[in-house]
Amino acid sequence: PARTPAARPAPLAALLLASGLAACEQVEQLDDRFRADTPHEEYAAALAAAGLAESTLARDWLRAAQAAVTEPLEVTLPFREEGFLAPEEPGAAGYRFRLEGGRRLIVEVELRSLDGTRLFVDLFRVPANEDDPLRPVVSSDSLPGSFTYEAWRDGDFILRIQPELLRGGTYTVTLRLEPQLAFPVEGRGVRAIQSRFGAPRDGGRRRHHGVDIFAPRGTPVLAAADGIATRVRTTPIGGRVVWIRDPMRNASLYYAHLDRQSVRNGQRVQKGDTVGFVGNTGNARTTPPHLHFGLYRRGEGPVDPYPFLAPAPSRIPETTADPTELGRWVRVVDDGIRLRRGPTLRGSVLAELPRYTPLRVLGASGDFYRVRLPDGTPGYVAARLTEPADRPVEAQVAHAPAAVLHEPAPGAPVMAHLPAGAELAVLGRFGPYLYVRVDGLPPGWLGAQPRP
Repeated sequence: PARTPAARPAPLAALLLASGLAACEQVEQLDDRFRADTPHEEYAAALAAAGLAESTLARDWLRAAQAAVTEPLEVTLPFREEGFLAPEEPGAAGYRFRLEGGRRLIVEVELRSLDGTRLFVDLFRVPANEDDPLRPVVSSDSLPGSFTYEAWRDGDFILRIQPELLRGGTYTVTLRLEPQLAFPVEGRGVRAIQSRFGAPRDGGRRRHHGVDIFAPRGTPVLAAADGIATRVRTTPIGGRVVWIRDPMRNASLYYAHLDRQSVRNGQRVQKGDTVGFVGNTGNARTTPPHLHFGLYRRGEGPVDPYPFLAPAPSRIPETTADPTELGRWVRVVDDGIRLRRGPTLRGSVLAELPRYTPLRVLGASGDFYRVRLPDGTPGYVAARLTEPADRPVEAQVAHAPAAVLHEPAPGAPVMAHLPAGAELAVLGRFGPYLYVRVDGLPPGWLGAQPRP
């Protein structure tokens, strides 16, 4: 901004905000057309160039990548999960979450594998119009993977994790949050903010375009980010003010009502440097000493600084679900066990499962397992409501010749043919299929038999 902040009438401010967001969306759409390919896209192109794109494995890999972003599970930040990616079958994990503007997202992914697996980690922003394509904002194939992303406005994001073909292992993904800016008054926190962004001024004729942080006169005022002091001056409204240009965020930080300044025009500052001292100069002469702190972004005008300063939630629930079950099959212990979209009791219910439904465990977060049903449906189930699917729930005898299938679906590959009279150990049930174990074979699927 080129002027000392002067609040506009609320309706106009709302109009400018809406038009600013629309402009940001258009700019991002344009940027997306000219961006470089992500490592994941380069790998897919390499498969095609090698003539492998039409192979069954490659098609399954691409389908898994697409499913992870079109049908992601929903998590709440901060978040941590121990996950499993099966080397023998192409898979991917997708997590959708809400990120508030002003937060810095820290993504950490660690893969435990013996073969130097290449792991693709992609963060997408969900566009305002969900019919538009997802926007890759950070992509990596380096491990251990750690990167940050700063959201300027509220939005939904999807994180996808996928290994290259025929590779996998166990991994840990951690999503943490922190504020983007350092608090600008030494020894104070958000409790010292007593006037918030948007509060009415002059009988409602204008709005407050910053936050007021109260502290004793002479308390050091600190640079909230690295930048350059662009305007150190005295004005009738702000009194002694300092503007700091933050080039990383294309933003300007405004400090007003200072008792005195301690930087000069053009001076580079680092986060935490003292730029002045709390006072009540300018139009704050009749109020107790405080810092008016404003945040402006080019093309958008004033932005609420509070989310950029407020402490972020930091507690990650302890994982009590047994991670040794990763990759194995479990089954639910009762009727009506709920399959949820997220790993909490607040997660929306996707299905209610009958007793002995088999589930493959692909992740452990808090006291929930991330699972996949035999038909591929993903979700979360409370770990305490499952048990290992290794002991028979009943014994049966094949009443007629039958085929043991690799999957519970018509036309699935046949694992073995059984003669009439073969003994079966039933480990679970899914629809009309039995999950069975036959001596000398891994567990497979058998169409439910009519009683003789």
